[in-house]
Amino acid sequence: MEVVNSFMTWVFKNRIGQIDNFKKYPLETQNLILEDLIELAKRTEFGKKFKFSDIKSYKDFSSRVPIQDYEDMKPLFERIMKGNQNILWPSEILWFSKSSGTTSSRSKFIPVSQEALEDCHFKGGKDMISLYVNNYPDSKLFSGKSLSIGGSLSQNPLDPKSEIQVGDISAVIMQNLPLWVQFARTPSLEIALMGEWESKIEKMAHEVMDENVVSISGVPTWTVVLLQRIMELKKVKHILEVWPNLEVFFHGAVAFGPYQKLFSELIPSSKMRYMETYNASEGFFGIQDQANSEELLLMLDYGIFYEFIPMEDWNNPNHQAIPLSEVEVGKNYAILITTNAGLWRYKIGDTIKFTSIEPYRFKISGRTKHFINAFGEEVIVENAEKAIQRAAEATHATILNFTAAPVYFGDSKSKGAHEWVIEFKSLPSDKDLFISVLDQTLREINSDYDAKRYKDLALSAPKINFTTVPVFEKWLRAKGKLGGQNKVPRLSNSREYIEEVLNLL
Repeated sequence: MEVVNSFMTWVFKNRIGQIDNFKKYPLETQNLILEDLIELAKRTEFGKKFKFSDIKSYKDFSSRVPIQDYEDMKPLFERIMKGNQNILWPSEILWFSKSSGTTSSRSKFIPVSQEALEDCHFKGGKDMISLYVNNYPDSKLFSGKSLSIGGSLSQNPLDPKSEIQVGDISAVIMQNLPLWVQFARTPSLEIALMGEWESKIEKMAHEVMDENVVSISGVPTWTVVLLQRIMELKKVKHILEVWPNLEVFFHGAVAFGPYQKLFSELIPSSKMRYMETYNASEGFFGIQDQANSEELLLMLDYGIFYEFIPMEDWNNPNHQAIPLSEVEVGKNYAILITTNAGLWRYKIGDTIKFTSIEPYRFKISGRTKHFINAFGEEVIVENAEKAIQRAAEATHATILNFTAAPVYFGDSKSKGAHEWVIEFKSLPSDKDLFISVLDQTLREINSDYDAKRYKDLALSAPKINFTTVPVFEKWLRAKGKLGGQNKVPRLSNSREYIEEVLNLL
């Protein structure tokens, strides 16, 4: 295995020169990407509508093609799902990645082309490994198995008989990996793509616990659930008793900071490494390229052209985007992407702050709206407001204000949850019913929340603090924000606000 490990390390290190090249020539790289995307798509329905053949510069592109969000593009996505092609992208779209929904949709369905799969998602995975082995020359990454915790695939809901499949982007990637990668990973594809999470975790635990697992890739939430189950089955105190050669966890999707202490308990080794990636349904955007830094390198040669909207302009209905050449360090930007899957000037809903422009490194700063995404559940304000309204109606309660935040894993045996502080004018007639309706409504309207709540696998039932004390008025006054346009943050991915409110009860 030493020979295999040395050879594969050498192979992956060869990519470093290309990464250095786009770091040295970032704007030139992005300009070429935009030119290629416009040229390839000029004969699509979208390209003809906006006269791509006449676009000669970024100025032409930005003035001609409108900024769009999911609701704007949804009708075009649905037409593709119903069998129409060459609408947004010239090659055939055979996959749609499913992510958490918008106000009007339980789930979003994002097109994934063959080009996006190979030149973006696969390339991102390979670059993750390239950067890792370059940073850690002593790595034995190829001496054992890589444990991949992915999602599932299902039929096209708009045309079940079509070839198009929908599912989590991790499942789309996993199903299409080349044979040599399938050989190096665990569990089997059959188990990895299962949809029922309780059975999936159980079968996965039994299959992988006797493998020589060297690396893990996945979302922290499900990784914790799996590791806890393996430790129960093996009757051990920590996972290194099962996998002594485990050396790295490649993670993404949610902020890792709150999980750090828990993973230190599960994997008690100062030699354990953690590497963050920024991979979403819409594309693979960033990788932690430095060993001792939390910054992510913006990956510029994946068939994605980037634009940014300064967040101070976000609420301006006429907000304008800027190219990469105009961004500044320390400012908060919403991301727009144009991709090799037919997303054109598309708002993905994430915000970032650049920490460097030579090269372009950044940190994820949040979402364009208040949200909770501590466990991959992506609960947005619209979800919360609809759920709390139904709960109030069912229990004849009158709500004045509320805020909610995550309760993170306290130790290796605990589960996460959401904690709410709700101020009532009149309390619910049945508090247990209120909690139940709120929880069930969130499960109905948000598929990611539902998956995490399934049989309490990753999320326990909501914890609600009921009060008639004017606590939010006290909080606003204490912050010097009483009156005017100041509002209580409905949702937060940290516990900063809720802890302040709880201290006033």
